[in-house]
Amino acid sequence: MLKWQVGDLPHSLRYPRIVKPRIVAVVLALAAVASAQTALMPLQSVKAGMRGVGKTVFSGNNIEEFQVEILGVLENIGPKQSLILARLSGGPLAKTGVLQGMSGSPVYIDGKLAGAVAMAFPFSTEPIAGIRPIEEMLRVGSAPGPALQRAALSPAGADLSRLFPQREEVLAGDARMIDIATPVSFGGFTRAAIERFAPQLRSLGLEPRQGVSGGGRVSPRMGDRAALKPGSMISVQLMTGDMSIGADGTVTAIEGDMVYAFGHRFLAIGPTGLPFARSEVMTLLPNLNSSFKISSPRELMGVIRQDRNTAIAGELGKRAELSPVNITVARAGRKVDGYQMEIVNDRYLTPFLMQMALYSAIDSTERTLGAASYAVRGQIEFQGSVAPLKLNNVFAGDANAAIQVSLSAAIPLAYVLQSGFQALDVKRVDLQIDSFDEKKLMQIDQVIVSPREVRPGGKVEVTAVLAGENGAELTRKVTYTVPVGAEAGPLYFTVADGMSTNVAEFRQIALGSPKSPEQLVTAVNKLRTNNKAYVRVWRAEPDFQMDADDLPDPPPSAALILATSPGALQTRNSKVTELEITAGDIVISGSKTVQVDVKE
Repeated sequence: MLKWQVGDLPHSLRYPRIVKPRIVAVVLALAAVASAQTALMPLQSVKAGMRGVGKTVFSGNNIEEFQVEILGVLENIGPKQSLILARLSGGPLAKTGVLQGMSGSPVYIDGKLAGAVAMAFPFSTEPIAGIRPIEEMLRVGSAPGPALQRAALSPAGADLSRLFPQREEVLAGDARMIDIATPVSFGGFTRAAIERFAPQLRSLGLEPRQGVSGGGRVSPRMGDRAALKPGSMISVQLMTGDMSIGADGTVTAIEGDMVYAFGHRFLAIGPTGLPFARSEVMTLLPNLNSSFKISSPRELMGVIRQDRNTAIAGELGKRAELSPVNITVARAGRKVDGYQMEIVNDRYLTPFLMQMALYSAIDSTERTLGAASYAVRGQIEFQGSVAPLKLNNVFAGDANAAIQVSLSAAIPLAYVLQSGFQALDVKRVDLQIDSFDEKKLMQIDQVIVSPREVRPGGKVEVTAVLAGENGAELTRKVTYTVPVGAEAGPLYFTVADGMSTNVAEFRQIALGSPKSPEQLVTAVNKLRTNNKAYVRVWRAEPDFQMDADDLPDPPPSAALILATSPGALQTRNSKVTELEITAGDIVISGSKTVQVDVKE
């Protein structure tokens, strides 16, 4: 960062009349560069009573000034973090207070950049703000990437929003100061979808807005970087296309190709690659709770590379790598609607965004109350040679089926992406949702085996009776051949739904350590679906599982080795084989076990 001025040059260069014209041109060019750089006001120089100016956009793309009166400095509010407390005035601020969308507005004292508007008091009757010191923001540009960590998730289900840190809060005396909420504009989403996820978004410091942006109409061409200045509005584009999501804030500083904005976290996801666009303010909306800017994104400007606690930092002129998502909604096999989007490729954001898009796609055409069933099929492709993640499940109920369907696709993806393998990048998502206006759910009511006694080489017929609503009944049969040479003794047949059958395998996946992305995806793909029943044939003998594979009834010497192996898990029974019972697009639930005696 340049802090010198022309007066700091050597004597011979300060007086260009005594040097050659070529040197004069060099001096003038250097002076232009120096004047383009902004001097910084260190935090230790900021004192109560100082006055300065801030810059932000209140209308269109015109950067306007507002006045700033320094009230004091809140020191050590966090690890090596402080905050400048200030009263803002001028423009519309007396009427609106501190606006959502002002996050990142630069503040200058004596012409030097002191920091960015970042925090405010909820329900305050005065525009009093917390200013993030600029030196804390500039550190974000060189922040190292954290080591990847295994997610606190399971393939069984979770709230994806809990993966992100909650909104930052600071106590100023007896009052509570929080990060200024980041307005997030949703285009192409249903109101019910936004309301469904609004509590989760607000807990993260995001304020969802519907239909207040240009949405997917962001120009794909790269904009002129000269149009972006400190005080300009930007929109971080999380999703574009038939559905769109953009988060708005203000640019604090531009140093070469680096852009610093917001003055606080967006989602604190660390190293990332989020596209951002220049944005224009359409109008301001005063609000008793928190006023906000209504803006519309224009053309792409670059990529956000870091999302940290004190700022976001990006690079001008670069394009983000987005992942195409195709969602098809069909009713009884006939296509009803289709959606094409591109979403950011981020191990935390991608699953959460996909969940919201799936929910909205279902809500836009299907009923939310009353008996309904949804079959979800598709795959998620990854870059490189990793096999696709397969999805195939059915959900049925009288209410809230849409949230189950959206989670069914998002949770496995979140688990895989956050497993610790950096090579796993989403290439493409293709999903089809088939809906039915009936609750296609059946319980395992009876399991009948014949005969009850069998000799090695003989056949056992297993009959599963499935019972549904209104007296519906469905019978399915499978045949198992007892191997020649099988030991005498009890042989058990457990007919169960996919979730119950997954328990042992899930335990292995959750506690094990896959050695490669391929092994991880393969293990998740082996989890059973809920539209089938699984006949597990087993004996009451010790069993070991290693790398998601069964090692039933090993010899004593091998069992001794496996028992001391950290990668092996021991269970109380040994699976002999497994058979499938298919019933179509029907959710099967329940579990029953019967016994057959093998005679010599």
